[in-house]
Amino acid sequence: MTEFAAALLYALAWSLARLPWWLLRATADGMARLWIARDAREARVTRRNLELIRPELDPAAREALMAEILRTTLRQTFETLRLWTRPAARNLADIVEVRGEDLFDAALRDARGLIVAAPHMGNWELLNQWLASKTALAILYRAPESRIGEAFLRRVRANAGGEVEQVRAEAAGVRILLKRLQRGGVVGILPDQQPKAGEGEFAPFFGRPALTMTLLGRLAHRSGARVLLCWCQRLPGAGAPKFALHVEAAPEAVAAADPQAAVAALNSGVEAVARRDFVQYQWTYKRYSMQPPDCSDRVNPYIDLY
Repeated sequence: MTEFAAALLYALAWSLARLPWWLLRATADGMARLWIARDAREARVTRRNLELIRPELDPAAREALMAEILRTTLRQTFETLRLWTRPAARNLADIVEVRGEDLFDAALRDARGLIVAAPHMGNWELLNQWLASKTALAILYRAPESRIGEAFLRRVRANAGGEVEQVRAEAAGVRILLKRLQRGGVVGILPDQQPKAGEGEFAPFFGRPALTMTLLGRLAHRSGARVLLCWCQRLPGAGAPKFALHVEAAPEAVAAADPQAAVAALNSGVEAVARRDFVQYQWTYKRYSMQPPDCSDRVNPYIDLY
């Protein structure tokens, strides 16, 4: 039944994705207005994140920025349905600029292995497909609580083309990633997901302490692998979405032996990426729900939103 339900979800996604882009974009914008009118969870979380990291904005400016973020988020949702249900080769044609490809190709030739740090910026599903077109790789992911949801994600991500191994974020998965890196392989990690307590260190992110994974730094330190920041940025325009893909070297300290130094460097790199196009970063996520014990305000800043 799980696979059958996942197949039904895929059929629904395929049908929606075949609607003309102007209609999908209008639907996304309408849903954003509805989220705001109903004070939906996504609107509340985004507003709170802006209150936390953009305190200089007056309420009107904050609401306007929140509305832009929600429109962008929902447009990305419909973009992703198209990417998941079309051939990868067709999707790659939507990437009209690649900046830093020489850096990526050089890293592939390096026998030390490569870690791709892919923040929640722009469309990371299209980035996955570009990576798969360049090399075999393993992608670390956090499994959804729903078995149907996991089956659906495995089904759509199998459309990425190339050789992509999806590795669950658990102890056995970490060993798989390390072995791949030690053989000179490629690993993809979303570096800005809040880890479980005890699996990270706190470091500033947009001026506030954020619990940050130590896994990426440990893998880089133990394997000696290179670390690149990669993201797929949507370009402005009224027509069907087009993208610029970026590859940049991560700060060297992400591989530091000191976990605190490593996570500080990682957050610095991710923040620099997010500042490149603020509204394309995932601000509907509760990034600061855990606070350090010595913080003057240890209360979960989202607690009143539940």
